Amino acid sequence: SQSNDRNIIMAITKLIADSLGAGVGGKVLQVVTASESAARSITSTSYVNSSNGLSVDITPAATSSKIYIMVTLGYFYMPSGNNLMATVFRDSTNLAGGDGTIGLALHGGFNEVIPSAFHVVDSPSSTSELTYQVYAKVTAGTGQYGNANTTATITAFEIGA
Repeated sequence: SQSNDRNIIMAITKLIADSLGAGVGGKVLQVVTASESAARSITSTSYVNSSNGLSVDITPAATSSKIYIMVTLGYFYMPSGNNLMATVFRDSTNLAGGDGTIGLALHGGFNEVIPSAFHVVDSPSSTSELTYQVYAKVTAGTGQYGNANTTATITAFEIGA
């Protein structure tokens, strides 16, 4: 319902404002989201854009804005002995940080289905249109996320300073 949506946005706004530190405004300026309900098989050992449906474009209002990205994949599966990893790219930049090899979500290949969700705060220092997309890779074999009975989503919140 509309009331529940407003309560969720208010709770996220408070969570974000609390996590950004003192002196930061923490106001949600805009929200964009995309979703899909489809199975995605991953066989690449390098990060690939695994889904055109899990991509959002956002144009920040100010260079001081933060972009808070939430991803839910709904369904994560990897056979034993291999790993399935997912991350978010801003244009060509992997937001996982470090050397970017691990990603923001990891399934250790236990031959079971697990839910997967992750988030990241980005500081793009830009007022140009930015594209945030889910990328995935495997260490070997074939991994899968999503199916027709679950909905995978990516949501980007612009947080004003």
